[in-house]
Amino acid sequence: MMDIFRKLGEIKNLSPASEEAQNLVKTLQDFITNHYYTCTDEILSGLGKMYIGDERFKENIDKAGGTGTAEFSAKAIEIYCSK
Repeated sequence: MMDIFRKLGEIKNLSPASEEAQNLVKTLQDFITNHYYTCTDEILSGLGKMYIGDERFKENIDKAGGTGTAEFSAKAIEIYCSK
């Protein structure tokens, strides 16, 4: 899962609405569904908020993808879930 955040970090210079970012959000949702529990858009939206609202998550995500990755991921998730 952290590899997905690493990849999100690599593209954080793009728009969170970009096709690349949105495809990685879908990959993240599928990963969670396949390894943990069914990750609905509603659950994913809540996770996105938690990724920046909880310093432990933010720190780990930024460690994987660089500073700003948690914020970028949360915004990309917000856009993905609002479609």
